[in-house]
Amino acid sequence: MKNIMKTSVLILALMVGITAFAQDKMANNLDNSNIALQGYSPVSYLDLGIAQKGLKEYKSEYEKVVYYFTSAEQKATFDKAPSKYKPQYGGFCAFGAYAGAKFRPDPNKFLVKDGKYFLFLYNLELDAQQLWMAEKNHGKLVSMANKNWTKLSKTHN
Repeated sequence: MKNIMKTSVLILALMVGITAFAQDKMANNLDNSNIALQGYSPVSYLDLGIAQKGLKEYKSEYEKVVYYFTSAEQKATFDKAPSKYKPQYGGFCAFGAYAGAKFRPDPNKFLVKDGKYFLFLYNLELDAQQLWMAEKNHGKLVSMANKNWTKLSKTHN
């Protein structure tokens, strides 16, 4: 398992060059309109455990970041406690944060645990969510990702 982790970290490091140009913010994974989560609803992730694309007519801004929702009810839920619905690691890949790098995740690859949701990179070569789950030590991974995120959140991609 350790060799898989080392190989995966190396692959992730090589992929930084590919994804770096698509990301233009430091602490949040945003598009050029400051829209988080590629338009997916944070309430759907956390409360429903599913990835749902939000609609432009249901949006809120929190800390200069725009979030979309599937309904007026979801928007109201978010507006009551927006900090609860912020994605971990600014919406960047949780495994990337663990490995010490920022990667743009696939919005359909996520994990909800302990009242938080974690997004993961996924492409033809790498499924970061599977690597995370294969470790079977969520607490250790989160601890290291949190430590790394302290520095990563202040760096350009």
